Amino acid sequence: MDKKSKMQAEKHLTGTLVLSVFTAVLGFFQYGYSLGVINAPQKVIEAHYGRVLGIIPPDTHATNGSGEDGTVPVPGTEPWGSTEATSVPLADTSEDSASSPHILTMYWSLSVSVFAIGGMISSFTVGWIGDRLGRVKAMLVVNVLSIAGNLLMGLAKFGPSHMLIIAGRAVTGLYCGLSSGLVPMYVSEVSPTALRGALGTLHQLAIVTGILISQVLGLDFLLGNDEMWPLLLGLSGVAALLQFFLLLLCPESPRYLYIKLGKVEEAKKSLKRLRGNCDPMKEIAEMEKEKQEAASEKKVSIRQLFTSSKYKQAVIVALMVQISQQFSGINAIFYYSTNIFERAGVDQPVYATIGVGVVNTVFTVISVFLVEKAGRRSLFLAGLMGMLISAVAMTVGLVLLSQFAWMSYVSMVAIFLFVIFFEVGPGPIPWFIVAELFSQGPRPAAIAVAGFCNWACNFIVGMCFQYIADLCGSYVFVIFAALLLAFFLFAYFKVPETKGKSFEEIAAVFRRKKLPAKAMTELEDLRGSTEA
Repeated sequence: MDKKSKMQAEKHLTGTLVLSVFTAVLGFFQYGYSLGVINAPQKVIEAHYGRVLGIIPPDTHATNGSGEDGTVPVPGTEPWGSTEATSVPLADTSEDSASSPHILTMYWSLSVSVFAIGGMISSFTVGWIGDRLGRVKAMLVVNVLSIAGNLLMGLAKFGPSHMLIIAGRAVTGLYCGLSSGLVPMYVSEVSPTALRGALGTLHQLAIVTGILISQVLGLDFLLGNDEMWPLLLGLSGVAALLQFFLLLLCPESPRYLYIKLGKVEEAKKSLKRLRGNCDPMKEIAEMEKEKQEAASEKKVSIRQLFTSSKYKQAVIVALMVQISQQFSGINAIFYYSTNIFERAGVDQPVYATIGVGVVNTVFTVISVFLVEKAGRRSLFLAGLMGMLISAVAMTVGLVLLSQFAWMSYVSMVAIFLFVIFFEVGPGPIPWFIVAELFSQGPRPAAIAVAGFCNWACNFIVGMCFQYIADLCGSYVFVIFAALLLAFFLFAYFKVPETKGKSFEEIAAVFRRKKLPAKAMTELEDLRGSTEA
């Protein structure tokens, strides 16, 4: 960011803008908390499932640590490739008991992945509810789902816990699916162009902060024990209540007011609240141009988004950046990091998992400053290549661990580097680049489709990773390495640079018949011609 742009950004950074963005990204904090909270207390909750289902004797307990207090792992939680028989006695010795580890694995995988099913279902309604109620009112209404889902999980011990947890995570997923579309839509529309990238990365910062807090609270001596785990699962309802009341203080998106509702004076008032004493007419003029463009396009449905050649290239890019984020392997780390560290020979894997969360958070903060300086495309490419190298190193470390004990350190370093490179680009950028690729007309439909794609990939990883890990053992990250290579090549040839560009400048690239190999150069040429 040059000196002029920096001064302009500081001028536009008002208290109301900070409050509005902070309040909105609380939805992503809840998303991150829901991602991470299910990881640390895995053994405790599985043991409870086993007792409720009659698989494990009622007096058997488990902890999140390594069993130093005399407790032992429950069936189905052995590290990958382990051939040791479980030391927990089953409730019966019939033939059905042989399938008990598989029953627990099924319920646990469903508890993890049903969260993404809720997200998939609700993501398609993002555009409708956002346009019907407005961005702020929509975020207010959907908080009801978050509160309801967290109540179900918080009260899990008062009923069939496995069913209440699955239902609660499904309802929470419905909320997060809506929120993950509404929040980037709102933040991109209230942010000035000079700050759009930096404020857009706050989505990912909120996610990793939620993950970190859930991991810390999930420690056995805090809330991750047999007495307190329902409170741990339902605690993000507090963030939902906070967001609900803070949203009452936030202005509606000026772009929504001007372009969708035609309320010029209200849009000007909203802009003045968000920008301070700055003259709003320049942004109003940009909105007017965008409104005319949207009017000529008419309303864009999801079907038209796929059938119109006008949007074809932009849709492909939007979907691929979402697929890249989820199939990169990062959710395998988030969901099963404790298990991965066990496989790497770490004595206290829960603390190593928290270390991942700390690194995750620190480098997300760094990415806030990098994204406007280095650009979206370059950071996205650098992140993918770094993750690819880390995945290969992780595989080498896990494969050779039985021969060389020091390989456990290689695996651990590789995991941390994997997370660092993810937060450099593939983590934060997909959340806001979709909103940058489309103008007001197709934006809600595009965000809905991209959100569904993201959640669908999230579900596939959450549901299948444990089975694939059991099948592939130490070679599981070879699959992600191959995918990362494919994503890198696609991004190199197809993903454009969007740093500092208006929505119209970005949209103009996709009006051409083909997206050139060096889209970044083309955008610079486009910018030069418009300035001339």
